[in-house]
Formats: sequence, C-alpha cells, structure tokens
Amino acid sequence: MSKGIYVATIEPNSGKSVIVLGLMRMLLGKTAKVGYFRPIIDDTKEDELDIHINTVLSRFEIDINYKKTFAYTRSQVLDLYNKGKSGTVLDEIIKKYKYLEDRFDFILVEGTDFSGENTNLEFDINILISKNLGLPVIIVSNGANKPPATAVEHIQLAYDAFKEEVDVLSIMANKIENNAVDTLKSLLKERIKKDTNISVIPQIKSLASPTIKEIVKKLNGTVLFGEDMINNQSENFGVGAMQLRNYLTHLKNNTLVITPGDRADIILGALQANISKNYPKISGIILTGGLIPEEPILKLIEGLSSVVPIVSIKKGTFYVTNAIGKIRSRIYAENTEKIETSIATFEKYVDTDKLSEDLITFESEIFTPRMFQYNLLQQALKDKKHIVLPEGYDERILRASARLIDAQVVDLTLIGDKEKIRERVKKLDIPLNIEKVNIVSPQKSPHFKDYIKTFYDLRKHKNVNMDMARDAMSDVSYFATMMIYKGHADGMVSGAAHTTAHTLRPALQFIKTKPGVNIVSSVFFMCLEDRISIFGDCAINPNPNAEQLAEIAISSAKTAKDFGIEPKVALLSYSSGASGKGEDVDKVRKATEIAKEKAPNLKIEGPIQYDAAVDMRIGQSKLPDSEVAGQASVLIFPDLNTGNNTYKAVQRETGALAIGPMLQGLNKPVNDLSRGCTADDIYSTVIITAIQAQEF
Repeated sequence: MSKGIYVATIEPNSGKSVIVLGLMRMLLGKTAKVGYFRPIIDDTKEDELDIHINTVLSRFEIDINYKKTFAYTRSQVLDLYNKGKSGTVLDEIIKKYKYLEDRFDFILVEGTDFSGENTNLEFDINILISKNLGLPVIIVSNGANKPPATAVEHIQLAYDAFKEEVDVLSIMANKIENNAVDTLKSLLKERIKKDTNISVIPQIKSLASPTIKEIVKKLNGTVLFGEDMINNQSENFGVGAMQLRNYLTHLKNNTLVITPGDRADIILGALQANISKNYPKISGIILTGGLIPEEPILKLIEGLSSVVPIVSIKKGTFYVTNAIGKIRSRIYAENTEKIETSIATFEKYVDTDKLSEDLITFESEIFTPRMFQYNLLQQALKDKKHIVLPEGYDERILRASARLIDAQVVDLTLIGDKEKIRERVKKLDIPLNIEKVNIVSPQKSPHFKDYIKTFYDLRKHKNVNMDMARDAMSDVSYFATMMIYKGHADGMVSGAAHTTAHTLRPALQFIKTKPGVNIVSSVFFMCLEDRISIFGDCAINPNPNAEQLAEIAISSAKTAKDFGIEPKVALLSYSSGASGKGEDVDKVRKATEIAKEKAPNLKIEGPIQYDAAVDMRIGQSKLPDSEVAGQASVLIFPDLNTGNNTYKAVQRETGALAIGPMLQGLNKPVNDLSRGCTADDIYSTVIITAIQAQEF
C-alpha cells in the first residue's frame, strides 16, 4: 500500500482545494492518522500562514507543527534553481516528507498552485517531487471555458508527461460546464488508460464566488458594519448608479451592491430589500470613492437589528467593479460554508470507494537515487559508526570528510600528520573543522607498538619478523586495517590514491573472510533514473568459476536485502534460458543451479540476457514464467571484463550514479575507491561502509 498521494494541478485556478478537502475527509474515514504536506508554498508576508495549510490543519484538527508542513516558498525554490542547486531542493523535500511519513499512517501531499510565472518549471517540479517521494498522482485540471475536445487534449498531454515518470492514479477534471460533464467523461475514458480513475466535476458557482473578506483584502477596504458576516459569498455584483426604484429590479440572490458612498438611497434601499420577503438577499455593500455616508445615515444603519457587511474603498466605482470581477476566490479556514460545499461536491462526483481501493492496493516500483541516498543516510544515523580514511592528505577525502562531519553521520579518523592536514585544509579552503576529526600519524600513535606486535603474531607463520611488522604498520593501509581489527574503528575506505591491491592486501591477510564465505566480491549500486540496480562483480574477480559465481550471486542478494532492495537475481550471459550452448553459458547455467540449491527461497534466473533481465516486454517474451525476467534488481556478470565495462557504459551513457564498489564477504567492512573517484563517491562509500559495520 502507498503511504501517500500527490495532488498535482496542471494549470492555474484548477480548484485543487476542493480535491484536497474531499480527499482529506475520505482518508480520515479510512485511516486514523493522516498527515498533510505542501512541498512548495506561495510566498507569504511575515507571520502570515499559507491559506491551504491553515485551512486543512484547522478544519481536520491535524496535529502538525505548521513549519513541518512545507519545505520551501516559491521564491526560495527559484533562487536555488538559479544557483544550480535543484538537488538541494529535492533532498530537503524528501527529508521533510519522511519526517511526516514516520509519524502518520498516510500523507496527503499537495503540489504547487501555478499562481506565478515559470509554469513550465512548476510542471516539471511537480513530476520530480512526486517521483522522488514515490507517490501515485492525482492530476487536477481546470476545464472552465474550454470545449470538451480542448480539455481532453490538454489533459492527455499532461497525463502522458506524468505517466512517463510516475503512476497516475486518477484524473479529476474540475470546473466543467454542466452540459459538458457527460461528454467530457466519455471522451476521457476513450483516451486514457482504463485502470485510471476518471472524475468530472462541474462548475459550482458558490465556490467560484469571492467572499467579502477576500474583496476587503484585495482592495484594501475598511469594514464599517457587519464584520461578523464578512464570509458572505458574492455570487453576483452590480453597480447601483440608477434611481433606487430601477435598481431594485436588478437585484439577484447574494448580489454584492457597488455604489458611491454618498448614495444614501441605494444603501438604505438595498438594506431594506435584504430583509424584505419580496426581494432576494444581498451579500454586502461596497461604498466607492472613499465616501462615507453622513452621520444621520450611519446612525440609522447602526440601529438596524441585522446588517450585511458594508465596506468603504477609496478607489472609484469603475476600478472597483473591474477589480472585483478579476478576484479568484480561495477557500480559507473560517469559510465553513465553502469547505462543506467542497467536501459535498467531491463526494458527489468522485467514486470514493474505487479511489480508496486503488490507494490501498497501489504499490510503487519507483525507487529514485535520491530516495536511496536519503534512506542510506537515515540508516547510517540509526547506529553511528567510526570509519577510518587512510588517505588523509587527498583533497577529495578532505572535502568528503567535511560533508560527513557536517551531517554528523559518522565519526572519522584521518591518517596523517595533523599540522599538514590543517595546512592543506586551509590552503584548499575546505570547510572542515579538523577539531571534530580524529587525526592519527601511525608512528606517533600510542597503539603503534601494540599494532606491530599484533601483526607479528598474526603473520609470523608467514616468516614475518618484527622489522617487517614495523614497516607494515608504518603503511597507512596496514595501520588503518589494524585499527579495524583491534576495534579502534568500525570500517575503512581507501583507494583514492592507492591501488585496489594495496587496499585489500592487509584485509585479506588478517581481517579475512566471514565464516562460510570463500570469495571476496564487490557490487556497485547503480542509481538509475527510477530504480536502483546492484551490479556484481565489477571490480575484484577476473574470471570466477561456477561455484564462485553462485556465491557472488547469493552475497549480492543479501546486500540488496540489507539495503532495502528486494533481491531478484539475474545471472547474465549471451543467451536466455536453455537456448544457448558453449562453455561460458554452461558456467552461468551451472552457477544458477548451485545458487538455487544453496538459497532455495531466492528469486533467481539464469542464464539470461541483460535486456531480458531489465525490460518487462522482452523478459516476458523470452521467459514468460520467470519471477525475475524484466524486473531484475541484482545483475551478476559472468566475468570482470563484462561487468566492469558494462557498469561504466551504463554510468556514462545514462548519467547513472554508481556507488561503490562495496566489498562483500570480509569479517569487517573495508571498501575500495576508484582512483578517479569524486568527493561525492567517497561520501556515499563511507556511508555504505558505516551501514555494513552495523552488522558486526
């Protein structure tokens, strides 16, 4: 079941609030704890609350701190995008959403309003946010003043754009002319995928009508009388410029009377008509030109038992009339009548039973890189570990260390001379507070002699003497690995400036492999646009035999599960199923058999080609009964040549983020970096190493 729903409009003035209010009522009838989140809100004045948030929190008495219900204002987002920091926006939105997800059973997420410029950017941002939160989407469109054919084309374009990236659960066409409702619904059902819930909601005049309160705010008016009725809705408005006997015939229900402030006859006549059984009720009176009725008239009005709102506005009649006609009404917390109308409208025109069922049964298969990285960070924070970085002078190591310390995700030890590292940090202008990092020079360490003795004891059967042990412990990789062995650190990351052999040799000599593990292997976390795939082995074993390949597959499946990815393992070859012949494919076939025997509950397929493993259409055509074909999450390559080239090709051609390699099978976590790694690569690898260390 999805833990949330994303409501996205595709244009301004869609009436999205009607959908949000109706959904919230529906959800609270099904789920005890429902939260509410708006990733991006309109800019507000200081100490002013967002109307949408205030309305929902107040109406449904949702217990959330206001500041937790949104991530950014519109101007903040535009500023960050202009600075090239769009990733920062997504990271903060994910963080805020996850905070609420941990505290509520379900989250209703409301997208942006399209109330300013940059509507194309807003459209893209809504797709990005819903995708990175892994939420199904309800698309809301504004059908006002659009012929059905035009409305369908507009909705179809938006649906296609969203559907490429996310799951569209429902389409709600709002503000449709009454006589076009059935036609539009029929056209949409012909054009849109059958399992998409489609609702068509007619224009509700009372919801489109501004209240006196909105008019006062928009035109900077002063309320003279009737403030307790300021939420009256103005369904019609007209200027009282003719004589009273003629004007009375133009009154309609909930008419807003607009007249110059010195027209006492219109003012008193309209008030009298409001209490007369022979005339419709009026919603209020707007006095223009900044003119106030004379004292006797004011006294007369003051003495009436019931008075509609009377508002004075400084602008002239023509300006005021045009301005009121342009006001777009909004639903706010105090306007209970509009809220009730919105909920009733939603329940009347939306099949809430089907929508609820769709939400309950929905499961998203989207898992974006930013979701994965957020989960990694949160997992590492649950049990903070101590990681040692032997290459303490490398600029990339220092920059990654600054981020790691700032995130407070791990404790760090850098190997090197403290003063040299201090000078390097200052020279490169790296924001690393070295007082928050443990810095150790091997020969100056109080553990140096003990480490020498320990290494000698561990390796004397290999003819290692004390001098050789001293030389080994003077080496940064050996020293850092010994820190792990002795329990002075939980894991090590190296390789930015050293070879893989230099990083792994000490680990293989005295950290050794886990019980029952015969081979150390590696995986990369390939962060593709909409999923995370695990590639193994792409860094360690040149040409594993069938037994080793099976062990790599089982280890990689465990890694996937440990990192929140359902393991569906594909052992890759140049043919799928039983069709291929030859030594290489036979090795993969045998490895699959061994893996199935050792891990009978594991979903595993092999031999299988890469396209059949990851493309559902091809996978089903080649292996229709497979649980893995078309949906593999763990891809095991037959040899290092294939694996290394494939991961680099995928990385370069798709722009995928490759995190790793992460080593599997050691008694304590030691991970090797590529010498071409970036500070971001190091940051991610340290976090993965910290998570691995939680197992021990």
